[in-house]
Amino acid sequence: MKIETAKSIVAEWLEERSLPDLIERAAEPVDFSKLSDILAIEGPRRAGKTFYMYQLIQNLLNSGASKEDILFIDFEDYRFTNTSPSDIDQLFTAFRQLTGRQPTYLFFDEIQQFPQWSRVIRTLHNQERYKIIVLGSNSKLSSHEIATELRGRYRDRIMLPLSFSELLRFKGIEYNEKMLYTSARGKLLEIFDSYLKEGGFPEVVQRDTNREKRELLQSYYRTLFYHDIIDRYNIKSRSILEIMMSYCLEAYAELFSISGFSKYLHHYDLAVSKKTISNYLNYLREAFFIILNDKFSFSPRKRLMNPKKVYLLDTGFGYLGTAFSENKGKLLENVVAIELLRQQQEMFYFKNQNECDFIIKQGMRPTEAIQVAWELTANSRQRELKGLSEAMQALNIKKGQILTYNQEDQIDIEGYTIQVTPAWKWLLNANEVDIGEQQEK
Repeated sequence: MKIETAKSIVAEWLEERSLPDLIERAAEPVDFSKLSDILAIEGPRRAGKTFYMYQLIQNLLNSGASKEDILFIDFEDYRFTNTSPSDIDQLFTAFRQLTGRQPTYLFFDEIQQFPQWSRVIRTLHNQERYKIIVLGSNSKLSSHEIATELRGRYRDRIMLPLSFSELLRFKGIEYNEKMLYTSARGKLLEIFDSYLKEGGFPEVVQRDTNREKRELLQSYYRTLFYHDIIDRYNIKSRSILEIMMSYCLEAYAELFSISGFSKYLHHYDLAVSKKTISNYLNYLREAFFIILNDKFSFSPRKRLMNPKKVYLLDTGFGYLGTAFSENKGKLLENVVAIELLRQQQEMFYFKNQNECDFIIKQGMRPTEAIQVAWELTANSRQRELKGLSEAMQALNIKKGQILTYNQEDQIDIEGYTIQVTPAWKWLLNANEVDIGEQQEK
């Protein structure tokens, strides 16, 4: 790369590039003064990862940093065609010549496009001079590969589609508890109904019609299928993957048995090994299409051998299924799974005589049991309580709750006090300090 080209790239950032209007995402603030590891922003495509990077830059500027302290590079820029690892030096030379100093903060978008990117980033990190934030494309760079390439020198931050509280802000609504006692409560439920069905992809929720929303989700689905999975993993059995993804659109919030799916494929006169099915399922998780929960067990082998419980990474994908009517209970349970993932909770399901939807584990012990039901009726109440109380007794859990669509209650059963809470209220009261929390690797 010629120095004049490098200067052009850097000068455009310093002088011409303005940050877009931002609606702040709910994430724990980054304390750059204590940031010693590389910060890697991960998550599904179109969830707002680049905009979150802009948010971090804006926070720096608001705290007193200047643009001349920051080097932002989008390696998708065509001028990085046919570059070599040493061209990173040209960028720093250009920055120094234009500003008279070295940058302190490095923001690198689409980092996987730069040759030998991980070696370059590790070299910069070893100099202990920079605060480094990187973002890569799902079609080229998985969470596993980031961990492998950066070798324990990074923290990650997961950026998922909008949470319910973020969606309210997108719509210009600032939630406060007083709203629960006014007509605004009805508006909250109306938006929550849309959130259940349409999910939280930022561009989708801003579209006006159901047709536009569906078409956009369909484009995400096709891109994920072809680029994030087929091309990336060199999938040979394309029809198998297509059937598996369609299956997940219908059977989310349900158990996925590899043996059962193998038999399901027989209806299409298809045969494939259980190992291939397992691999494809994990590809879908790595591509941020599904969430997989293990059955709770203290034995890793038993967790591995039992069926997984599958959830969609965004409930909007359920729009693309062929079911004639929506299953509201499954949508509600799926939204809870997404929020627990957002909080980076270690979660499982419980199944013995009865079933409990979520077991939360902290450290070495399970600490909370959560049951999700659209409504506690005369028929369902006993079933939901049995599953919850059995899990709490078997695992010695003291805290249990039932999340519903709009019921609120307190139930005493077998020595336990169970809180019944509307899921939308639980979502709004989620501890946002934990949302997007960094994990050390």
